[in-house]
Amino acid sequence: MRGLFPALLLLVAALFLASLLTGPAGLPAMDALRALALGGDGPLPIVMREIRLPRAILGVAVGAGLGLTGAALQGYLRNPLAEPGLIGISGMAALGAVIAIQTGLSLVAALALPLAALVGAAAGVAMLVALAGPRGGSVTLILAGVAISALAGAGTALVLNLSPNPYAASEIVFWLMGSLADKSMLHVWLALPPMLLGAALILTTRHALDALTLGEAAAQTLGMAGPSLRWRLIAGTALIVGPATAVAGAIGFVGLVVPHVLRPWVGARPSALLPASALGGAALLLASDIAVRLIVPDRDLKLGVLTAIVGAPLFLHLIWKTRSGGRV
Repeated sequence: MRGLFPALLLLVAALFLASLLTGPAGLPAMDALRALALGGDGPLPIVMREIRLPRAILGVAVGAGLGLTGAALQGYLRNPLAEPGLIGISGMAALGAVIAIQTGLSLVAALALPLAALVGAAAGVAMLVALAGPRGGSVTLILAGVAISALAGAGTALVLNLSPNPYAASEIVFWLMGSLADKSMLHVWLALPPMLLGAALILTTRHALDALTLGEAAAQTLGMAGPSLRWRLIAGTALIVGPATAVAGAIGFVGLVVPHVLRPWVGARPSALLPASALGGAALLLASDIAVRLIVPDRDLKLGVLTAIVGAPLFLHLIWKTRSGGRV
């Protein structure tokens, strides 16, 4: 475990650099890095600073956020199949973006679509708070999240079903697959501040999550399993998942896969798993985003499709182990 965090940091740094140097333009590495650092005139600094740099930054932020929230929710709910979309925030954010595309708001301004997604995420949080209530436990939280996710999914399907414009429907479907392409620094500044605040909130729960491994009764005896813990986790998850979905679309399985891959390396302590999952999530999403540019460079392979291809086999493995009574 001692060498895990330096290894993950080096991996994320290497993948971040590789993301900056990967693209259809085929730019020389040293010229690209010089243009990124020094700027100047011509297309090279624009490509590096306005196209590749925002994409790499969002890859780190979104991946780290999804990995962190997945580990936190699995620790709090003590459910190995918990993931960031469980509480319905990502579904409501996607519904907000879908409505913006269908109504044409996304054509009015560059940030109309992510802002609409953030409004949808805020509506999801309000519904979750109303349904779960101040005294609701983890089961109530799960049920409320499932209900909100079902409602958001039904709303998205309804918009697609009633869409008279095939081009809008096609754009909705492709957006829902998730992508970091065509993002600018405006998207970075829109998503990064709330995501950093959400990460700080979740990290304040690490000792309480450690106490929960002893059981909810023991954690309550220690004064670490009250409503404060639940609402910090909900607020932190919403502040991360809402902006992440707003700028990158629906990207699944990162928050489910990464904690399970890293848990054997850090043991049963959620306080150690949280930062490890954040780094692992960043590495996984950066690697996946590099892969979508290399596998079929002439086609727009969506990031969410690739993460689902990677994550689905592990998800099936977890179901099999759960059904057979094994430990996950």
